[in-house]
Formats: sequence, C-alpha cells, structure tokens
Amino acid sequence: MGIVAGLDSSPDFTRIVVCDTDTGAVLRQGYAPHPVDTPDGAARPSDVDPQAWLLSLGEAAGGGLLEGVQAIGVSAQQNALIPLDAQGNTVRPAIVGGDRRAQVAAADLIDALGGREAWAQAVGCVPQAAQPVTKLRWLAKAEPENARRTAALLQAHDWLVWQLLGRPVRRTTDRGGASGTGYWSAASGGYRTDLVELALGHQAMLPDVIGPSDAAGTTPEGLLISAGTGETMAAAFGLGLGFGDAVVSLGASGSVMAVHPEALADTSGMITSLADATGMHLPVVTTLNAVRTLRGTAELLGLSDLESLSDLAMKSTPGSHGLVMLPYLEGERTPNLPHTAGTLAGLRRESMKAEHLARAAFEGMLCGLADALDVLRGRGVEVRRIFLLGKAAELSAVQAAAPMLFGAQVVVPQPADYAAIGAARQAAWALGVSQGTLDPRTPPVWQGAAAQVLDPGDELAVGQAVRQQFVSVREQTHPGAFRS
Repeated sequence: MGIVAGLDSSPDFTRIVVCDTDTGAVLRQGYAPHPVDTPDGAARPSDVDPQAWLLSLGEAAGGGLLEGVQAIGVSAQQNALIPLDAQGNTVRPAIVGGDRRAQVAAADLIDALGGREAWAQAVGCVPQAAQPVTKLRWLAKAEPENARRTAALLQAHDWLVWQLLGRPVRRTTDRGGASGTGYWSAASGGYRTDLVELALGHQAMLPDVIGPSDAAGTTPEGLLISAGTGETMAAAFGLGLGFGDAVVSLGASGSVMAVHPEALADTSGMITSLADATGMHLPVVTTLNAVRTLRGTAELLGLSDLESLSDLAMKSTPGSHGLVMLPYLEGERTPNLPHTAGTLAGLRRESMKAEHLARAAFEGMLCGLADALDVLRGRGVEVRRIFLLGKAAELSAVQAAAPMLFGAQVVVPQPADYAAIGAARQAAWALGVSQGTLDPRTPPVWQGAAAQVLDPGDELAVGQAVRQQFVSVREQTHPGAFRS
C-alpha cells in the first residue's frame, strides 16, 4: 500500500516514525526536543506556548523524513488544555500536565455537581487536577478575563491536527482524547456541555468527535490526516492490545489499564473510564507510588541506582522473610488514602537485612499494582496477559516477582516508540478505509512488538502467599481501604 507516519508530541519532545502500511515495520524516524526552556532541576512548566510543539514537529520532520508518506496520525500528551478566542487564536498558553494550581478547583467541581458519585455517573471519572474540566474551573476563578475570552476548547492532538490541516473551520478530536476531558461521557459517547458551563461559566465550542478510522481531513498537498488520539490510547494501539490484555506502566507513579467492551462508572473514583483508539474502552487505575518506592529504598540503603537495588533484592527470597512494605510514600490514590504514609511491617531480627528490605520494596510496589489490577478484575475486566512498560520493567527483581504476584503471563516489550507507532497504525487504517482496502471496523494487523514473555509457572502459589501477606498487613493498617 505504501508508507505512513505517526508522530507523538509528548510533554518534552516530538518523535516521528515512518512505517510500512502493510507490516508496520519502522522504516525511518525523527526526533526533536520541544524548545521549552526548563532550567536543570526545575519542574516542567505548567504553561506552554503550543507553537513550541509545531517548531519541534518541523525539526523532527526535517531532512525529507516525510517524503513519500501518504497519511499521518497524531498522538500527543493528554490533559493539555488550549483555550481559543473567537478568531481561533490562543487566549493564553496551553495549561499542561498535572497542574497543582487546579487542586482546589477539582474539589470545587466535585461539590458543585453533588459529589464523586454524580461525576462518575456523568462522565466515568471524578475530577482531578490534571483534567481539562478542572483547568477550566481554575481559569474561571484565577483568570476571569481570559475565561470570558475563551470561545473554543482543544487538546494537544486536536490542535496539532487542526494546524496540519491549515486551521479549517471544522475542528475534530477522537473518542480517546475526548474521554479524558471530564466533559465527555465514554458511556453515552457524547459531550456534557453543562459541565463545560459549570466549570468555565459559559459554553464554548468543542471539536467534533470522529470515528477511530475516520480521516480528520486532507492537506492541500493531498496528505491524509487521521483522527489522532491521546498518548495512552496511541501506545495501547501501537502495542496491539486486545481483549484479555492489560498494561502495567512503571513510572514514578504507576498505572494499570485494560481493554474492555464497555465503560465502567466507578463511584469510588479509583477507575477512570477512558475510551480507546478502536471503538472499545480503556479503564485505567493509577497508583501514586511505583518507581519512587524503589528510588526511596535505594537512597535509604545508600545505593546509587536501581540495578544495584535489584541485584540486592535477588539475594532475598519471595516474601522477604516476612518483611512487608506498604509503599504509600506520597499518600495513595488506590486505595484512596491521600494523607497516609508508607508502612514497614514484619520486623524481626532475621528479617532486618538489606536484601530483605530491597526485596520488600519490589514486592510492595508490585502488590500495590496488583491491587489496582484487582480493582479492574472486580468489575469484570478479563486479564489474561499483562504488558509491563517502563525502564524498571527490565530489572531482574521486577521480572522475577511480577508474574507470580500478578497471577498472569507478563510480557516485557522491547523499548520502542509505541505511541508514535500507534499513531502511524491509525493513519494506515484511515488511509486503507479511504482507499476502500480496509474495513472501518477492523484496524490493520501489524507485526506484534518484540518482547520477552514471562509465565508464573510453578511459582503461582508462592506469589499468592506473598500477596496474602501484603493484603493482611494492608487490612490491619488500613481496614476497609478498598470498600466503596
């Protein structure tokens, strides 16, 4: 069929892959950092001029990278809010990331609609500081003049698609991106414009939600631009997730998501009900403490890196000689214990060794993520295979413990730009549909990610015992933490 491109505009950089439309093989790629000045050691800025994303895109595409490309898909960071005035100009810089300024606004919005359950029923999630709906509330309170000038709302991938198409009258988005806004319902498939008004103080134009295989448009040069989507959905699509598949992401915090046929309304607020890039759903559960648990333990033990912590942990045995770490170092979201601290239990003379503490940190982190998996399983989400993502997934202690603690086959894909690959796969789908060679309901089948496959095997019973040890300490310390 030809070649397509996928671009991923992350918070820090743009990466572009050019792929064969039939197999998904990556033929060439480009990269460029965003020209955003962040001093060493400083936090990533919460306000960013979207033009920086375009400049980065242009640099990444240099050197004829896109020559011969027939279609482009766009993946971009989620939760970036771009308010536009009536002429389509940005009212202020984009508000990006998990903006701490919006924490009070989140609480205000929860109360304004009548509580967490009301939000869960309305849009499948409870407002958090990162979400566009919460940032709208912050804008209305903190910058009322900018709020009054705001006539239209876009997210990062919406804005980039719109720019690539030459800023047409019609603006579009996809289900995946819309589902993270806090004013679109994954269950009904429609906007809740009343929630925009509740947050902003007035209505604003919202982009049309187009189908997963639809094209957003064609450039004057004849280049087809697909719907685009958020990074999470693009990465899931790039990995080729299907029913029975879940993803556990190991960052400083952790997340668990899985493909499911329906939206899940969760009154506890632990599940965020997102839509995926194929027409299905992608319920997500997050934990506040993942790799930060390992880093904290490494510092406590005077170790310089996580590889050393992993090597030390491998000298212990499953169960860490009875040592149990509840890894709630920053408070916790799953379970909802925002003001708690971590716990170290089971201290006995024989367990007070560095290798047992190291092992307890790995087991505590993974048991916390297994708790998040169980939140989804408890709602009927099938989990047969788990993709483990993040640099920490390559650590031997993680690979040794994860299959037995998760109770499922664990797949560790080789590092790759899965969000960009997912965007390219979406472009191939839209191109095939436009040419009449692909079904709009069935995405192209691309070669799977090269991966290491780990099975729990005979250690499943051992893993269940370690999990039970963890759950017992959690219940003693925080009784009923998982009751809604």
